[in-house]
Amino acid sequence: MKIAVLGSGAWGTAFASRLAANPVHEVTLWGRDAIALAAMAEQRVNAHYLPGVRLSERLQFDGSLASASASASLIILGAPVSATEALLAQLDERSHAPVLSLAKGFVAQGDEVALLPQVLERFGRERDVATGVISGPSFASETARGLPLALVCAMNDEALAHEFVHSLRDEAMRIYASADVFGVSLCGAIKNVFAIAAGVCDGLALGANARAALVTRGLAELMRLVVACGGQPETVMGLAGVGDVLLTTTGDASRNRKVGLALASGKSLADVLTELGHVAEGVYAAGLAARLAESKQVELPITRAVAALLDGDVTPKDAIRALLTRKPRSEF
Repeated sequence: MKIAVLGSGAWGTAFASRLAANPVHEVTLWGRDAIALAAMAEQRVNAHYLPGVRLSERLQFDGSLASASASASLIILGAPVSATEALLAQLDERSHAPVLSLAKGFVAQGDEVALLPQVLERFGRERDVATGVISGPSFASETARGLPLALVCAMNDEALAHEFVHSLRDEAMRIYASADVFGVSLCGAIKNVFAIAAGVCDGLALGANARAALVTRGLAELMRLVVACGGQPETVMGLAGVGDVLLTTTGDASRNRKVGLALASGKSLADVLTELGHVAEGVYAAGLAARLAESKQVELPITRAVAALLDGDVTPKDAIRALLTRKPRSEF
């Protein structure tokens, strides 16, 4: 299969390299920085986003969006969710390849909060192409190094999703099909918010008990919002939900967890993001998720606490205290 991966950040590069290692695919990676792409092609390393990780020798690079995607039979978007709409608009109108996005987050459109699948589906209707998302517990560096992982591919064309499940997998990468595009996408967006909360919890040395409680109640929030938005509860219990939440809230490589740890140490958000040097989607997703929940009349106390912390309205200790002192209620 001829595949174009658009976006040469950590996850786009990692996934492109992983797919390229499979000889049945011809994979081209595109990025906005032509100089960085040339360096990657020569050194076989993405020095900025994946230092020390050797990229597949079969991975091709192209600084032209038009030529990279022109004859692709599948287009995979590896850019952040905030860049998705602009990137889709730049695709050649003659391209009718299915589009899958790796992004996790929300899209702010004025006073409204749009979900990524809404952006993808609008593009799909205009171009008459199938669209969907790939999500699940997956750190970029481990993926690029060929370590085992499992993902879920959710599409509005379920038959095509099953085709991609078989064609994109390799000996150590399992992919499962889903028709719940909204549920999978929501899980991927919200889990980053919980990772920031977990980082704060660990940074304040509140213990494993507190983190387990936080993650469990976070999953309850996620379930409420997914169902309110028309998603399936089974999705929350799968790879995109429980799987990704567990990885992101406990893994040391989680960028969003690092944000929480740094905020708990007393650093300002601006300094944290400057030091991080990567996009932490949870920082942008928290406030948008809280707005979405309000519009759906769904209660998300952890999400609201993280949004208030990021806005500078409360300190890390005050945010945790507010959660602990909420009025008791039934678990379900």
